[in-house]
Amino acid sequence: MQKKIMQLLLVFTLMSLLLIGCSDNQNDPNSENEPDVVADLENEIDELNAEILAFENQIPTYENQIVELENQITLLESQVVTEEPEQISTSLITSALEAMELIEAEDFTGLQNWAHPNDGVRFSPYSYVNTQTDLVFAPQSFPTLMSDPAVLTWGSFDGSGEPIEFNFADYYNRFIYDQDFLNPEIIGINSIVGFGNTLVNIGDVYPTGEFVEFHFTGFDPQYEGMDWRSLILVFEEVGTEWKLIGIIHNEWTI
Repeated sequence: MQKKIMQLLLVFTLMSLLLIGCSDNQNDPNSENEPDVVADLENEIDELNAEILAFENQIPTYENQIVELENQITLLESQVVTEEPEQISTSLITSALEAMELIEAEDFTGLQNWAHPNDGVRFSPYSYVNTQTDLVFAPQSFPTLMSDPAVLTWGSFDGSGEPIEFNFADYYNRFIYDQDFLNPEIIGINSIVGFGNTLVNIGDVYPTGEFVEFHFTGFDPQYEGMDWRSLILVFEEVGTEWKLIGIIHNEWTI
């Protein structure tokens, strides 16, 4: 249909030009050039017809591309996660925020209710969870943690290799809530945000666990982001509830 309309317009244009040319030729001494003008217009019409034909030939290609894109959309829609994982993620982040509020408030009596009833909570000073040296506390010990003066060995300092020897309150200040993690710059769900030179083995140690990372990208511009900090809370499902099983501090390591 469009082709016919364009052809009619071209014919109308040609006839108009010819009529104008005929009128002008009565007083135009160069009227002998009329055949050349007509020939040029006919060539232009042929070229335009060729372009129209070329566009029409491309239509099946475009239609095939549309079908292919529709098939891709259908495939992507079939891969969209169901509501169940979304609900789990929402429940997980809510649990993590509630637990972090208790950590920020130094309320380990309240945090006791979040602790894993069987496995307790493991405290890791760096992203590599060392099942041999990282300390694990049972839920019943939580109410007295902050007031316990006992100095414990929590692992080794990165770089120096010196033992980390703190009571719980000092460990809390250095390797738990050393930044305002309740108000982080970035929150990662089952995805590590902060990377240093230390291996992250959360998935190996907690194969059925899910985790939330509270991350700061850095504080002092002169360090160009190498002073970043993270606190990672690891949970496992016990029945229908998320229970805290690991608190992992993370920072740039040598």
